[in-house]
Amino acid sequence: AKVVDVSSGEVFPLGDPGELLIRAYSVMLEYWDDPDKSSEAITKDRWYRTGDIASLDRFGYCRIVGRIKDMIIRGGENIYPAEIEQFLHTHPKVQEAQVIGVRDERMGEQVCACIRLKEGQDCSREVIRDFCKGQISHFKIPHYVVFVDSYPLTASGKIQKIKLREEMEKKLGL
Repeated sequence: AKVVDVSSGEVFPLGDPGELLIRAYSVMLEYWDDPDKSSEAITKDRWYRTGDIASLDRFGYCRIVGRIKDMIIRGGENIYPAEIEQFLHTHPKVQEAQVIGVRDERMGEQVCACIRLKEGQDCSREVIRDFCKGQISHFKIPHYVVFVDSYPLTASGKIQKIKLREEMEKKLGL
């Protein structure tokens, strides 16, 4: 396995998050009868692009940080939603948190936290933002905090982040 820069393909140093590539005898050679999809998923030197954002430690252990398609690019900074979601779960009033990027004319995208509170709890945007200050990098602090009762789900119960993004952009008037 190796971790590379998403756009340039340069190998990152240990500990730095980037796109996870794998190569082994058990990894597929190509998609059946689909050369376009094959060339997207497999590099010229036969590395498989997993679509995961990960980092490798000095022992070769891999830590998955998130998915490339979920990455938020805010003012040139790559932000991994899973990192913010994990932090928000430590708030005593938060039952569940989903973090997405929403359109922003100046920054490209802004961080939006969609939070489901524990039953009987009440909270505000300011409380959540204050909780984040000094704990996570300032550019990762959610610009928008929206409290929700539920998330859009697939038939198999997975959260549909694309649909959630559409709903939030509409709700926020973006």
